[in-house]
Amino acid sequence: MYNKFRWLLGLMVCCLSFSAGAQVDTVRHLPTDTLVFRKDSLSELPASPAFLKDTIAWNLNPKREKKFWRASAEWFLAQAFPASFNRFITKDPYSYISFQNFLDHQRFSAWDWDDNQFTTNQIDHPFHGQIYFNAFRSNGYNFYQSSLATLAGSYIWETAGETQHPSINDLVNTTFGGIVMGEMMHRVSRNILARNRSDHNRIGNEIVATIVNPINGLNRLLDGKWGKRIDDYYGADSSIISAEVDVGIRRFDAKEGDFLSEGKNAFYGRLRFRYSNGDHNYKRPFDQFSVNLELGNGDSSFINAVNVHALLYGAKFFKSQKGDHYGTLNAHYDFYNNDAFFYGAQSLNYNWLSEFKYKKGSRLNLSVGAGAVILAAVPDPYLLYGASRNYNYGPGASYRFRGELMLFNRFMINADYNGGVFFTISGTDSYYILHGLNVEGSLRVWKRWSINLSSGYFNLQGHFKDHQYPDFNREYPYGRLSVGYNIFF
Repeated sequence: MYNKFRWLLGLMVCCLSFSAGAQVDTVRHLPTDTLVFRKDSLSELPASPAFLKDTIAWNLNPKREKKFWRASAEWFLAQAFPASFNRFITKDPYSYISFQNFLDHQRFSAWDWDDNQFTTNQIDHPFHGQIYFNAFRSNGYNFYQSSLATLAGSYIWETAGETQHPSINDLVNTTFGGIVMGEMMHRVSRNILARNRSDHNRIGNEIVATIVNPINGLNRLLDGKWGKRIDDYYGADSSIISAEVDVGIRRFDAKEGDFLSEGKNAFYGRLRFRYSNGDHNYKRPFDQFSVNLELGNGDSSFINAVNVHALLYGAKFFKSQKGDHYGTLNAHYDFYNNDAFFYGAQSLNYNWLSEFKYKKGSRLNLSVGAGAVILAAVPDPYLLYGASRNYNYGPGASYRFRGELMLFNRFMINADYNGGVFFTISGTDSYYILHGLNVEGSLRVWKRWSINLSSGYFNLQGHFKDHQYPDFNREYPYGRLSVGYNIFF
């Protein structure tokens, strides 16, 4: 839907994560992006007495003035601008809307599945959903209120923004993905602005925070606060972001399943960052989340993977002699696009986390979880739904495991598994099984620099009920060698 307008929005997705790591005041090696609860969040920050005094004095959750009319206006413009663009610029035949069109779409039978391209549904729609979210989030409303605004924005667009049938998958992707992306952008921009308590690089921080969260930057400009010293809301932020940028080469093969002898080499880049707001507020949504962005040439798409894993609620069960043990409810957004297959999904998992600490900077983190896939998009070589959809939609189950061992705060090895099973409800009658495994070793060789070696594979199996459609088994093995730069802010 409104593809001609929204390709610009999708182009900005990869810029957001890179801009989040552009402003660095304090650097420290912290190579993990595991979602764990840290008791030493404040102790990891600069040990300035004035800084600690200000951090403790500020209310950890200050209230902001709610600006309903401005939030509503920005929310409305997020609807009106693409609708006007489609109607008067591109003259899209679906843009000739009427009030009767809105009334006709209130019937349950009016809802259907659309035929948009994979990247439009799985990236562009979530990005547009975050505009609805941050219209309210940056105007004083909390996470839950902003989430309702995202749902309402998606529903109104689907029923009133175009003449074609409202789309079930768009409602899910825009709402769920918009909430995940919106709160992530809100938290990261707040972390950047929290450093504006002094005059050091204030304009630079403001520019980067605006790139990460344009709606919040606009509102700070309207309030006359852009580029000026922060108020209590930003000053109370005690979050920490650790990040790693990797650049190197990878070898992969999507045809023979043997990347060592049959594979091809290509450029590889990755950005990983982890956000932690400490354990004093870990029961609030998104007080812990991690992001993984992978890029590379020689593949079917330059953006190969986007993964966001966010804490919704956590509880500490017990403490053993060597470790702490937690249960968490997490939201997951996953996007893969490689030579073998593409895949996108939103899921909710319940995870068991155990963190063990040993002497001399050694530790072991374990995480295992399972839950429901709300909606997954998986390829179907036998389907052409509408003009451009060659993939099926359906719910399913998700299961994950992650293990991470750090030795002497210098060498780390981790294993990460992501699996799932999905059942088609829109497309060819079928079910799918996904396996994704990555094993990686990282050695910090000098200060913030590390050498990383990893290997893994993706495997997607499609099983079709009709015998005229043969089952398929697509594999994507790979190996990667990269140099990493670790930052901490």
